[in-house]
Amino acid sequence: MQTLVEQVAKALVDQPEAVEVESRDTDGTLALRLKVASFDLGKIIGRQGRTARSIRVILGAAALKRNQRCTLDIAE
Repeated sequence: MQTLVEQVAKALVDQPEAVEVESRDTDGTLALRLKVASFDLGKIIGRQGRTARSIRVILGAAALKRNQRCTLDIAE
């Protein structure tokens, strides 16, 4: 899951080497935290959050296939 989010984020930003994804497992839910460069934050969030919502949908579909629960937090 972590590599999926990392690959999608790296494809969207101008500075892919600044992309970091941290994972934490709490109560059976995998919590992912995505960090990007401050000027790339708008590209990850998108207009009215559409890009972020799309990343979360892709993550949710992949998690469902593995019978997991995942959340994605985008750090500022």
